[in-house]
Amino acid sequence: MPSLSCHNLLDLVAAADDAAPSPASLRLPRVMSAASPASPTSPSTPAPARRVVVSHRLPLRAAADAASPFGFSFTVDSDAVAYQLRSGLPPGAPVLHIGTLPPPATEAASDELCNYLLANFSCLPVYLPADLHRRFYHGFCKHYLWPLLHYLLPLTPSSLGGLPFDRALYHSFLSANRAFADRLTEVLSPDDDLVWIHDYHLLALPTFLRKRFPRAKVGFFLHSPFPSSEIFRTIPVREDLLRALLNADLVGFHTFDYARHFLSACSRLLGLDYQSKRGYIGIEYYGRTVTVKILPVGIDMGQLRSVVSAPETGDLVRRLTESYKGRRLMVGVDDVDLFKGIGLKFLAMEQLLVEHPELRGRAVLVQIANPARSEGRDIQEVQGEARAISARVNERFGTPGYTPIVLIDRGVSVHEKAAYYAAAECCVVSAVRDGLNRIPYIYTVCRQESTGLDDAAKRSVIVLSEFVGCSPSLSGAIRVNPWSVESMAEAMNAALRMPEPEQRLRHEKHYKYVSTHDVAYWAKSFDQDLQRACKDHFSRRHWGIGFGMSFKVVALGPNFRRLSVDHIVPSYRKSDNRLILLDYDGTVMPEGSIDKAPSNEVISVLNRLCEDPKNRVFIVSGRGKDELGRWFAPCEKLGIAAEHGYFTRWSRDSAWETCGLAVDFDWKKTAEPVMRLYKEATDGSTIEDKESALVWHHDEADPDFGSCQAKELLDHLENVLANEPVVVKRGQHIVEVNPQGISKGVVVDNLLSSMVSRGKAPDFVLCIGDDRSDEDMFESIVCPSNSSVKLPASSEVFACTVGKKPSMAKYYLDDTVDVIKMLQGLANAPSQRPRQVQLRVSFEGSL
Repeated sequence: MPSLSCHNLLDLVAAADDAAPSPASLRLPRVMSAASPASPTSPSTPAPARRVVVSHRLPLRAAADAASPFGFSFTVDSDAVAYQLRSGLPPGAPVLHIGTLPPPATEAASDELCNYLLANFSCLPVYLPADLHRRFYHGFCKHYLWPLLHYLLPLTPSSLGGLPFDRALYHSFLSANRAFADRLTEVLSPDDDLVWIHDYHLLALPTFLRKRFPRAKVGFFLHSPFPSSEIFRTIPVREDLLRALLNADLVGFHTFDYARHFLSACSRLLGLDYQSKRGYIGIEYYGRTVTVKILPVGIDMGQLRSVVSAPETGDLVRRLTESYKGRRLMVGVDDVDLFKGIGLKFLAMEQLLVEHPELRGRAVLVQIANPARSEGRDIQEVQGEARAISARVNERFGTPGYTPIVLIDRGVSVHEKAAYYAAAECCVVSAVRDGLNRIPYIYTVCRQESTGLDDAAKRSVIVLSEFVGCSPSLSGAIRVNPWSVESMAEAMNAALRMPEPEQRLRHEKHYKYVSTHDVAYWAKSFDQDLQRACKDHFSRRHWGIGFGMSFKVVALGPNFRRLSVDHIVPSYRKSDNRLILLDYDGTVMPEGSIDKAPSNEVISVLNRLCEDPKNRVFIVSGRGKDELGRWFAPCEKLGIAAEHGYFTRWSRDSAWETCGLAVDFDWKKTAEPVMRLYKEATDGSTIEDKESALVWHHDEADPDFGSCQAKELLDHLENVLANEPVVVKRGQHIVEVNPQGISKGVVVDNLLSSMVSRGKAPDFVLCIGDDRSDEDMFESIVCPSNSSVKLPASSEVFACTVGKKPSMAKYYLDDTVDVIKMLQGLANAPSQRPRQVQLRVSFEGSL
């Protein structure tokens, strides 16, 4: 089915001077013909859908090679997560990688290189001009987004290398993301391929991709932390970035903390709520359900075992074990980065030697400093600080043949790293904030799998910062606050003094988790959840709305369409007994209005509808009868159902009728004190005492706290009112207690029953509402089997919700303005027929 999106009318913003290069003339196949390293499938079995893995860098290494026609030779980077995840994808599924070239080869762009990498590595490069890439990566990503995602506010231009928000750099970020979208556009088969986007460099890509392919199957995994909403809301383009993530079908995080911060930001900044259903967290976003997944990335067990079992690794382990014989070896492996806490780790080592003199000459900390991934003054300061502290500690406590802190800041091979892991009794990770940190996982496996150690040495201890993404999954680690140097020192001492049986128990617990939750497990789980999140794509219609980074896709059911005056008027004209049911707040009155009384325009159109003797018009609201009666006093013939139908009157001069249920309101004496308790504890909340109901409102309270309190209040009231004839419901920013048997659906049934008993069964029903309580009305008229009153088969029924969202209704209107226009169109419709008849009679008379 062709998409109904209007995405071709939109053009996302980008600075003119940052315009990305136009797509290469090379046109690539949307279905790969290159051989995939995955095992082939049976000819009778349909081939699995292709997986398109998009990351900033391709999982390749490049080395200068004069013999190569491109000036470089390329090999697979088996350490890259984007490559390792292949092991968890379905067997036989083709995989295409999209990203920029490795740094040495960034200038080697050509169509020939593109074809070579595609044919030999299933990799498709994105070519970015050097200046654009510098402003995108080193400018916006590394010196604005990266610090901010790690909780560092760029207060001044010199704040440890962080930069304040620069609109030009943001435009470079958008231009780079658009270049990735251009490359994806060349090869993507949106109805078949599954796209998996990685990390914060490509935060804007889901919006660009969704704009071009409204039904694309898009997953996004954030490898960095997601900061609290108080930090994230300082970004001037915060809504743009949130909407971009919401344009994915599945958004993944390492920990619940990061996911919770994302959900809180969506609630506070976009007013979105989330629901947990059968273990899955979902955000309803314009008819689409965006699934939130929580699972840390594991390690590639096969790749790591091959490194650990290599002969050169075993030789290095034995050499290190002999070199540090009689010492207590601890190891740390970190990138040179502001947030790795290397300086704090060295200070803790100094404190350890100060407080425990017996460890002087014995305890050694080997710190491997990986090359920095960015450039700038902050990196230089981290390097300078680490060297200065290590030099001071070594000068203070070092002796001939003993160096307390061994700082290795040269290039270290994977075999040498694995040897240090295997030889060390303890691994120390002191990052002050970190997302993807698999060092403790790697350390655990190296200690277990090393051939250079005897079985008695296969035990380990991990001193782990509680602010690292892998911390929740390693319950046997000694968790510490890295900002507390004393706590770090004490944790390191506890690790060195821990009895061997306890070390072995902790090690076995960690190894069991790490070996079963490897990168293949993570990739398989994410891939399955992405397929599940996209399973309804082809059963819905999609519209693209919004400009620039505000673009979003509305997904609606196949029979859900906009209600137009031209569509409804013919049915309206030919009917004789009409029932018009209107909700009030959010339907004829905008939700954001301060003055909730109806406008003169609303009063006028309702009176005009009521003047037609064929019409029976009702306002069906949860508001109290006195308030509604006062507001609609000018409407003589208007019917009102107040408090969800507990009170009903057919016109202004008729008496209020109750629903007929024998209701005892003693339950209010129990419910009111409970609500008052939550009102006093929740600033901004109020209690509304209706004649038949009690309502706790929290729309003016803090969104997160109000929602949390509403859930708690709902449980509290359900417990204390368990034996009372009431129903406790949660609505839009409310918790309401109503007598059983009271709902807007019952109102509709009663009105229909009354009209049928009078011999005036409605042949036209229009019902318009906007919230959850109105769904009961829609169900009564849309699902005849659920109603006690049967409408004639010839009746025309129009159930209409306000706003594009999932609903029992078959139609929608955009907002209250559209509702008033619709009612005005109906009010004008009956007057046309008499005029036409009168003209015809006059014409015949003149003959």
